[in-house]
Amino acid sequence: VRWSQALGFLVAAVLLLLAAMWIGIVVANAIIGPVRRLATAAGAVSEGDLTSRVEIRRGDGELGELGEAFNDMTRQLAAQRDDLIMANEQSDARRRFIETVISGVPAGVLNIRKDGRVALANPSAERLLGEGKGRVNGAQIHDVLPEVGQLLERAEEVPEHDVRDQIELSRGGLTRIINIRISPDDPERPSGFLVTLDDITELISAQRN
Repeated sequence: VRWSQALGFLVAAVLLLLAAMWIGIVVANAIIGPVRRLATAAGAVSEGDLTSRVEIRRGDGELGELGEAFNDMTRQLAAQRDDLIMANEQSDARRRFIETVISGVPAGVLNIRKDGRVALANPSAERLLGEGKGRVNGAQIHDVLPEVGQLLERAEEVPEHDVRDQIELSRGGLTRIINIRISPDDPERPSGFLVTLDDITELISAQRN
C-alpha cells in the first residue's frame, strides 16, 4: 500500500510538473510571440520599409494594443513620407519652371539667400557680371557684385518694400549703367531677396545723343 501511495504521489508530482511546464511554455509564447513580431516589424521600419505591419492575433492582450499603436505610427510615418516626397517633387518642378522662365529673361536675375549666397543666377546676370556659366551660383554676392552691398542693407531694413536704384557696373574694362531692384523672394515668408539687373546703358546713350 505504501509503495502504491508513493508511486501515486510520484505520478501526480510528475503530472503537476509537466502541467506547470506546459503552462509556462504557453504563457511564454503568448508574451514572446507578439514581442518577436513587433521586433521584426520595427527592424523592417528601421531599414526604411514603412509598409511593415505587426500581425495582431486574438489573445495578444495589451501587447496587441501596443502592436496596433505601432501600426498606426508606421501608417502616419508612411503618409508623412509620401507628403514630403510629393512636396519635394513639386518644389523641384517649380524650381525647374522658374529656371526655365528666367533663363530667357533679358534682364539679369539673382536669387540671394539671407546669408548672402547666390542661390540662382540666370545667364543674363552671368554675362553682366562677367562670370562664366555656373560660376555665380553658390558664390557670395559681395564677391561677384560688391556694388550692391549698401542696397542689400537697405532691403534688410525694410524687407516688406522694394529697393530701387541705379548703379554703375564696371567689368572687363566696360562700364555699364544698371537699374537695380531688390525685393523679397516671398512676400509672406521671405527667405532671401530677388535682385533684378536691367542694363540701360544703350538707352542712356540714345537719350544723350
